[in-house]
Parts: sequence; C-alpha cells; structure tokens
Amino acid sequence: MAKVRVGVIGAGSWAIASHLPSLAKHDDLEYVGISRKGPEILKKISDRYGFQVASEDYRDVLNAGVDICVIGSPTGLHHEHAKAALESGAHVMCEKPVTIDPADAWDIDATAKRVGKELIIAFGWNYLPMMRQAKELMEKYGIGNLEHLTIHMSSMTRELLTNTGAYPDATPESLPEQKTWTDPKISGGGYGQAQLTHALGMGLWITGARAESGFALMSAPMNAPVEMHDAISYRFEGGAIGSVSGGSSHVLAHKKYHALELRAIGDDGQILLDLERAAVWLYHKGENIRLELGDDDGYYNCEGPIDALVAAGKGQKFTNYSPGELGARSVEALDIAYRSAASGKLEHRK
Repeated sequence: MAKVRVGVIGAGSWAIASHLPSLAKHDDLEYVGISRKGPEILKKISDRYGFQVASEDYRDVLNAGVDICVIGSPTGLHHEHAKAALESGAHVMCEKPVTIDPADAWDIDATAKRVGKELIIAFGWNYLPMMRQAKELMEKYGIGNLEHLTIHMSSMTRELLTNTGAYPDATPESLPEQKTWTDPKISGGGYGQAQLTHALGMGLWITGARAESGFALMSAPMNAPVEMHDAISYRFEGGAIGSVSGGSSHVLAHKKYHALELRAIGDDGQILLDLERAAVWLYHKGENIRLELGDDDGYYNCEGPIDALVAAGKGQKFTNYSPGELGARSVEALDIAYRSAASGKLEHRK
C-alpha cells in the first residue's frame, strides 16, 4: 500500500509542539511538503522530518501533491489555505478557530462536501474517551429540549495575550509570533479566539446548539492589545439561553489541567462536564449516570484530530468528532460576541 502523502501549511509553534509529533507516531506516512515563514527554522523542521519540499509559499506544498494537509497558519489565513488544500484533493485538518468570518467557515465546509474530502477541526477535547462517552450518553438518553447552557473556561494565556511571553507548551525553538495572537486582523481577537473557541467546539458539539443572538462584555487589563476576559450571554436556536465565559489566568488549580466546565439543562434532564476534575454526570428522568474516570482523563491533547486525518488519508472508517459545520457554528458564536462587544448592543447571527 502506498504511503499517505503529508503536507503541512503553517508549521508554527503548536504544529511543531503537537501536530508533527502526532504525525510521527504513524510510520506509514510520506512527508511531502511543509511551509512556514523563516528559512532557517523551516529548513530545520523540514530536515528533522524528511520533507521533500520546504517553502515559504504554501502553494509549493500543494503543487507537490498531498493526500492529507495540516493547516496551522494564523486564523486570518485559514480560509485561503484550507480551501486551496481541499480543492487540491487533500483531506484537511484545520486549526481552530476555523476562520474569523462565519461566511468563510461555511464556505470551507461547503467546499469539503463539494470535493468529497474530510474537513477536521482541531478540537482535541472532542476525541478524548471521556468526551466520546459523554456524547454517547447524550445520544442514548439526552436531556430533552435544551433550555439552558453554561460554559466556563480559564487558562494560562496572560503572557501570550499581553505580548510578554508565550503559552506554557510553546516550543523554545519556535515561539509564536506575537501578532499571530494579538493582531485582531490576523487573530480576530484575544481570549475568545484563542481559547473560548475550544469551549464552544466542545459545548456546541455535546449539545448540538447553534447561537442565534448574544450580548458580550470583554475586558483588556494590563494594556493588553486584545481582550483577556469574556462574558457572553446567548440565545440559541429553539429558544434556549445560556452564558459562555472565560479568562486569562495566572495559574491553574491543578497546574496542568485546563479549567473547562459545562452544564446543560433540558426539559428531561441535565448534563455536567468538568474537564479539570474529570467528571461526567447525566441526569435523565430520575436516573443518575456518572462515568468512572481517572484524574488525567480530561487532560488536553490534540492527537485525536491528527489520527482522524491520517485515517481519512488511508481511506479507513473513522468518526469525525470535529467536522467543518461544528467549526462554523463556533465561529458564528464568536462573531456574535465580538460584534456585540464592539457595538455595546445585542447582536444577531449573520
């Protein structure tokens, strides 16, 4: 069997720290092309993995012919890069948030469907066994019609969003460019785009919710160039309401665990997810269901989306727990929030 031909567009700090090592766990790949800014670090990464083509022009990667492609470029470039990769014939894993503009996210999703390729978004939590089990509980029992949804997140991003340092897992050899995270034209915003996109990718997947309108408050202490804290109230399709909030913390309670929790209430029950404390509990019509979990079961990694991408390249059967339409719904929710914070008014989905 021919090896799966791999391309990487945007081999930045997180791609180097996570995506490339996850790809390297598969021994049946052919490293065809890689693209990023900076010729020295580009050559170093290319040599390390044995890529045949290394270029600062992403089109050289696609012209070399790839079966699967990782898009790790800044958010403002995702639409161009992901669409081009899909149209070249590659299955694509795209970093979150998918795009800044919801129309672009839906366009990528439509492109994937049109060309018959998989579009996988880098929502790593959705692939953890505890999250898959939680989703199975929702599919088997459910909570009835959603009435209220609350999501809260806290993560160590103060240095990243104030241009005073990097995120804790950044590779020393390739620290992220500041503007990738703190230039709104490239990133789309601050904490919401950098972190709440994870929370929305998890919460909207578990519940199937879609934001209809919202009102947001955002703050940027420490003279941060982008917001560090978000508090958003939403109305979802079907009439449910809820809140999504998050902030840049100094430290996490358990050091390595991200603080991320969700509670969804329906007319037939409710579900609680707590990634920091590895807890899943569902109440349905008088029945309490709790998963037996280990302390590390909620610890984040992004291996799942990469494994799914490789499976797509091999033509193997797999489940896409982070499809393009989920990415688009998360972008819609973020877009509502940023427009509301700017206008000071309730904003509706475009």
